[in-house]
Amino acid sequence: MDQKHLRVALNDGHFIPVLGFGTNVPNKVPKSKVMEATKLAIDAGFRHIDSAYLYQNEEEVGLAIRSKIADGTVKREDIFYTSKLWPTFSKPELVQPALEMSLKKLQLDYVDLYLIHFPTPLQAMEKCKELGLAKSIGVSNFNCRQMEKILNKPGLKYKPVCNQVECHPYLNQSKLLAFCKSKDVVLVGYCALGTARDERWVDPSSPVLLEDPVLCAMAKKHQRSPAQIALRYQLQRGVVVLVQSFNEKRIKENIQIFEFQLTSEDMKILDGLNRNFRYNTAD
Repeated sequence: MDQKHLRVALNDGHFIPVLGFGTNVPNKVPKSKVMEATKLAIDAGFRHIDSAYLYQNEEEVGLAIRSKIADGTVKREDIFYTSKLWPTFSKPELVQPALEMSLKKLQLDYVDLYLIHFPTPLQAMEKCKELGLAKSIGVSNFNCRQMEKILNKPGLKYKPVCNQVECHPYLNQSKLLAFCKSKDVVLVGYCALGTARDERWVDPSSPVLLEDPVLCAMAKKHQRSPAQIALRYQLQRGVVVLVQSFNEKRIKENIQIFEFQLTSEDMKILDGLNRNFRYNTAD
């Protein structure tokens, strides 16, 4: 599979892989599992790895990436790594040290994308880009109004390249997606398969996306898994999509979404599943 064809351009000239591997997991999951799953993901073909200070696993994720570089599976430039600035460090004088702390844990020289984890000013991150510590900068969990405000900020040097938000068939973010496209900002979707149902953030009684009868019927029609249908749906909408799993079989299945297409009628049916339902209540 030629990875060059699986990337989309960012507004600063860099490129982001359209399918990413997420590493945010419940506290009960051992960090060693995150490391092993990240290795499996890279072996399967994932080149976009998403983490954050909040996840407290950048040492393990960095070790996984470096081990795959060391064994010749990938080069550093093949990997697109995303980290995120936690609001605790949003004061201008704390932003660069926060990124340097992540880089030290990762034992990498730079991140490909550095995001504001929750809405705070973007300007303090500009120096990180100028110093080469982050190739691109963006935002996360911004709504249309917050995006408009940051894009119209006087003196803004670098437009955010993306906005990472919860996005799945039950919360398809159609209005935000259209807005971001109109501003040349890529929408990156997390919780793409619903959720890991982490009780810190998610109501245990919330609906299970991958058990939705419409999604399951479409999966049967295409002889694919419900997860593959949910991921392919995002891909065809122009959303860069993140997915996570610890299961080697499912990790390999998730990257097979480039092997089939949904019809325009399929897309309309999946659009109809939207109910503006949010799993992640942390934002």
